[in-house]
This record gives sequence, C-alpha cells and structure tokens, in this order.
Amino acid sequence: MSLQRAPREIHAKVVYPLAFLALAGLSACGDSVPEQALLGGGAGAVTGAVVGGSVLTGAAVGAAGNVVYCQAYPGRCR
Repeated sequence: MSLQRAPREIHAKVVYPLAFLALAGLSACGDSVPEQALLGGGAGAVTGAVVGGSVLTGAAVGAAGNVVYCQAYPGRCR
C-alpha cells in the first residue's frame, strides 16, 4: 500500500478549496460596476489558472458573478 497520493486527489482536496476561498474573499469588493467586474474577473482568472481550467472562462464567470452578486446584495459588497 502506497502512502503517496495521486496528483488529482491532492489537487481536488487542496487546490480547489483554496481557490474557492480566494474567490470568496475577493467577491465582495468593488464600489462601482467596473470595479466589481475587474475584481471578480481577476479572481476568476486566478481560480481558472489554479484549477487548470480556462483563464478566460474563469475571468468571464468571475466578473459576471461578482457584478450580479454585488448588484443583488449591495450591503454585503463593502
């Protein structure tokens, strides 16, 4: 029995939760819609790169998600 874990298993248990925390921490930033899109897009791009996905898709999803969230819950985005 090997004690060494497969890279995918480590990736799923370590990288994904860290990427989620980073995204969640940045998602509540931005005073204006352009700031919200920029910060959400940056967080999404980093998350996409960290998890081995598309950086462009991550940026688009992060930007859209952050703007939608901050417009729906403006009191939580400060």
